[in-house]
Amino acid sequence: MNLRHHGDSDTAPGLIDLAVNVRSPAPAWLLHALTHDPARWAIYPDPREAMAALANRHGVPPHYVLPVAGAAAAFTLVAESLRPTQPVVVHPQFTEPESALTDAGLPVTRHVLPAPEFLLDPDKVPHGDLVVIGNPTNPTGTLHPAAAIRSLRRPDRIVVVDEAFMDFVPGEQESVLNGDDLTGMLVVRSLTKMWGIPGIRAGYVVGDPRLVEVLAHRQRPWATSTPALDALVVCNTPEALAEAGAAARQTDNDRALLCSALANVGFPVAGTPRTPFVLVPSTRLGRESIRPRLARHGFAVRRGETFPGLGPDWFRAAVRDEATSTALAEALAAIAQAAGSHPSTSG
Repeated sequence: MNLRHHGDSDTAPGLIDLAVNVRSPAPAWLLHALTHDPARWAIYPDPREAMAALANRHGVPPHYVLPVAGAAAAFTLVAESLRPTQPVVVHPQFTEPESALTDAGLPVTRHVLPAPEFLLDPDKVPHGDLVVIGNPTNPTGTLHPAAAIRSLRRPDRIVVVDEAFMDFVPGEQESVLNGDDLTGMLVVRSLTKMWGIPGIRAGYVVGDPRLVEVLAHRQRPWATSTPALDALVVCNTPEALAEAGAAARQTDNDRALLCSALANVGFPVAGTPRTPFVLVPSTRLGRESIRPRLARHGFAVRRGETFPGLGPDWFRAAVRDEATSTALAEALAAIAQAAGSHPSTSG
């Protein structure tokens, strides 16, 4: 299983891209903020303004915050600086945390949540001194209760929460950052998905200041670029947060249309997704991937088999507008009809 396979590898020229779940294009005001003063790029990056902006946004002191070059960089810092001896990764989820831990020579225990709801039962998570979980989770879209995630903490355990998609949840319900106590916790956030800037590599960590200090000590000098730091500032103003909230509500509406369209042609999504993508089982058409057939109908979707706990009979599709969702459903209906499968006979 290639844990370093990501959605951008499933795209192809000429296909409608539902494999990558980045909201695009980036807004004009953000592009202006990143490019209006190129002279700043000749100066070494200084994270202090970004740290102050992030601290203000989350209501914590600046030393609770660490800017990073994208969420994936945070997981490498966690693995290399904290050096857990018994890390546990809750799957299915974004695979970079496990990759980072494995690359650091650490033995990873996988805890796979059961389909189709992929719900967390904290009592069933194996013993370990570090647990990594996504919320809401990629690729399942599951939003776990914050209380359940907090209950994973132990005196001898660190909990790392990947909240890269939390800004797509209106009001950021169930974010552990809504609480007052971050003891033993690290929360990873990203600007990539909401703001459409994967090439900038802008993310940050918020959490227990003792743990953040360890990560900061390990981080290389000038690890986060000036454009990324500028993005962290301007994307956390009240105006930007209001825009993100409106985008989250629009995503909710668009996702409801997609879920309905897929269900109507016999491809109900897994669980109750709260993300800008949905996870879909295609088992009614067999165990082989449906991706090649969807490509012939003009669509690229994210494969499921590189997520632990899933197989080729799953795919992830990004939420787009109503016309795109309708066209995807029509393509799936045509594929099912050609295969002799009908919604009434699907299992």
